[in-house]
Amino acid sequence: MLTRYFSPQRKTWLTSLCVGIIVALLAGSIQFMVIYHNRAERFDAIINNVNTYLKSYFHDLRQTINGLQPLVDQPCENIDSGLTSHAAFSPNVRAFLLVKNGVAFCSSATGVMDTPLTQLIPAIDIRKPLDMAILPGTPMMPKSAALALWVGKPGDKNSGIFVSINANLTPYILYSARQNDFSGIALAIDHTAISTFSNRLVDPQTLHNSPIRQALIEGLPLKVYLYANSWLAENTQFALLLGVVCGLLAGLLCYYVLTIKSDPRKSILLGIKNNQFYVVYQPVVNAQTLRIMGVEVLMRWRHPVVGEIPPDIFINLAETQQMIVPLTDHLLALIARDAPALQRILPRGVKLGLNISPAHLQADSFRDDMLRFTAALPAGHFHVVLEVTERAMIDKEKSMANFAWLHRQGFEIAIDDFGTGHSALIYLERYNFDYLKIDRGFVQAIGTETVTSPVLDAVLTLSRRLKLMTIAEGVETQEQAEWLRAQGVHFLQGYWISRPLSLAALVAAHDEPANYFTTR
Repeated sequence: MLTRYFSPQRKTWLTSLCVGIIVALLAGSIQFMVIYHNRAERFDAIINNVNTYLKSYFHDLRQTINGLQPLVDQPCENIDSGLTSHAAFSPNVRAFLLVKNGVAFCSSATGVMDTPLTQLIPAIDIRKPLDMAILPGTPMMPKSAALALWVGKPGDKNSGIFVSINANLTPYILYSARQNDFSGIALAIDHTAISTFSNRLVDPQTLHNSPIRQALIEGLPLKVYLYANSWLAENTQFALLLGVVCGLLAGLLCYYVLTIKSDPRKSILLGIKNNQFYVVYQPVVNAQTLRIMGVEVLMRWRHPVVGEIPPDIFINLAETQQMIVPLTDHLLALIARDAPALQRILPRGVKLGLNISPAHLQADSFRDDMLRFTAALPAGHFHVVLEVTERAMIDKEKSMANFAWLHRQGFEIAIDDFGTGHSALIYLERYNFDYLKIDRGFVQAIGTETVTSPVLDAVLTLSRRLKLMTIAEGVETQEQAEWLRAQGVHFLQGYWISRPLSLAALVAAHDEPANYFTTR
C-alpha cells in the first residue's frame, strides 16, 4: 500500500514498526505475567513445604512425648537414662523435662531436679493442655533461642512434659537458598518471633516488610511467616529484553512479508482500473498576442488513501517497474475521452502537447499506440506535439527512425527540458525537432546575475540559428514574460498565464472567458 507521496517503503517500515511495538508490548506483558505467576507458585511451594515439614516434625515429637507421659509418675532415678536417650534420638530437642504438680523433677540433660516450672519457664502456662513459647535461651544455652513446648498429661492437673527445641532456621534458609525472590522466614508465637533477619527475639509486626505468605501449623499456636524481596530488577530486564527481541523479530518478519508481497505494479494497475488518474491542461499562449495556441496535457494521480501523488514520483515509479507503457496508454485514452469537449473550446489547429517516456518511445507497441490515439481524435482538429527528453535519444538509430515516422504521420516533436542533460547541443544538430522547450530553471534566472543567465542567452541564440520554435515553461512573472518576448520566444507557458486546469475549469475559462481565450 502507499503512503503520502507514494512511498510504499515508508508504509512498509511504519507497518513493521507498529507490528514490532505491539508484539514487543505483548511479549513483555506476557513475560511479566509468567514471571509473576511463577514467583507466586514458588512462594506457595515454599510455605506449603515448610508447613508440611513442621507438621510432620511436631507430629513425630508429639508421639514421642505421648510415649513419655507414663514416666511422669515414676521416680527420676529409675528413668533418667531412658529420658536422656529419647532426647538424644529426637532431632533438635535440647531437653525433656518431666513435670509433676507444677514441679519439674527430672531432666534429660541434668537428671534429678526440683524446680517449679513456672519459675523456670514463666512464659509457659501449665494449666493449658498444650502451650508454646519462644525463649531467648535456656539455662544450659542462654544465648541461643529455643522453642518451648508444653504437653499436659491427660487427667493429671499441672503435670506433663516440657520440651525445649532448637529454634534453628538454617534448614529453611538452605531449602530456599536457590530462590532469588526469597528474603527470609520467621517463626512466631503471639507477639514473639525468631527470624532470619535478626539473632534476637522480635515482634513480627516490627519486621521491615509484610509477609508475602503465612501459615498456621495445625494443632499448634505456631505461625510461619515468609518474606520476599521486592520485584527484582533482573525480572524487569528479562521481560524487556524478551519484548525487544520478539518485537524486533516480528518487525523484521513483517517487513520481509510486506516487501515480498508488495508490488507497486499492482498499485498502478489498480489506479488505472479505478480511474484514480486524471488529466489537467495547462494553456500555452502566443508570446506576442498572449492568446491560447495550445495546451500541454499533464497526468495526475489522486490516491484514495494518500491523496495527490506528485507526477515525478509515480512516473519514475512507472518507469522503474516497466509500467510506463500501460500508464501512457491510459493517458491517451483520457485525452481521447476529453477530445470532444476540447474541440468545442479550442480553435482548429491548436497544439496538443503531451510527454512521451523514453521507455515508451523505444517500445515495440509505440507506433500502434500513436496510430490508435490519432484515430480516436477528431480528424484534422488537433496538432499533436510529443515532448521528449534527451534520455529518449540514447538509441540513435531507433530514435531517428521513430522521429521520421512521427513526422510522416503528422506529429510534431519538441525537446523538453533542454539544457538540463549532458549532450543537448549534439542532439539538436543530429535530430529534426520542431520545438525547443526552455526549462523553467533558465526562465527563473531572468533578472538575476547567475551562472544560468548566459546559458539562456546561448540557448536562444542557438534556437534562432537552427530555426526552432521556442516554448518557455515556468513563466511566473510579467518581467520574465516581457524579457522572453523581447528575445523572440514564440510561446509562453506558466503560472503567470494559468495553472494546469481540469477540463471543467478549462471550459469555464473559455466560457467566462479568460484573458488567454479570444474575446467574443
